[in-house]
Amino acid sequence: MTPCPWPIDDLLPHGRPMILIDAVDGYTADGLQASVTVRAGDPFIDRDRGAPAHLAIEWMAQACGAFVGVEARRAGAPVRLGLLLGTRNFAARQPWFPVGTRVGIRVALVYRDGEMGVFDCAVTVAKGSAAGDTVAEAQLTVYQPQDARSLLENDT
Repeated sequence: MTPCPWPIDDLLPHGRPMILIDAVDGYTADGLQASVTVRAGDPFIDRDRGAPAHLAIEWMAQACGAFVGVEARRAGAPVRLGLLLGTRNFAARQPWFPVGTRVGIRVALVYRDGEMGVFDCAVTVAKGSAAGDTVAEAQLTVYQPQDARSLLENDT
């Protein structure tokens, strides 16, 4: 896995506070490893319980976005908007990720056809006695239009 030279803010088209992952730890030609630490005060975090398990879907989606962001940066192209179209077989092994939990997010490109892509994704415990254990997984279908502006304009 190649270490990532770009900060996460340079790989995703949106800004903080909506960037929910901390960093890209490394990438390959067909995948990426990212990480996040659940922090009190971050968006969507419950002060007492932490991050709800379904937030892992957004972490995985942002890791997919970071993967195509790395591809764009390596090609000298601008980072473009991408959309999550679908989530298949989402499974979470726990209902919450407590504040202070550090997890890794692994995404692997399974299929790509033009602007569409499918990724196998997993969230794993990053430290402690359970390090490496998968705590959430899903297959995500994503779409990255060539011209996002046409999607955002309203013709009514």
